[in-house]
Amino acid sequence: MLYNFLAGLFSNDMAIDLGTANTLVYVKGEGIVLNEPSI
Repeated sequence: MLYNFLAGLFSNDMAIDLGTANTLVYVKGEGIVLNEPSI
């Protein structure tokens, strides 16, 4: 699973949302893989 996550980070099917409250990382086929507070 970790390999798939890391491989997904370098693909074209990824989006990063640097919101005011949370930072989200979305990977196509996996969904939201990171949801952390933006402090």
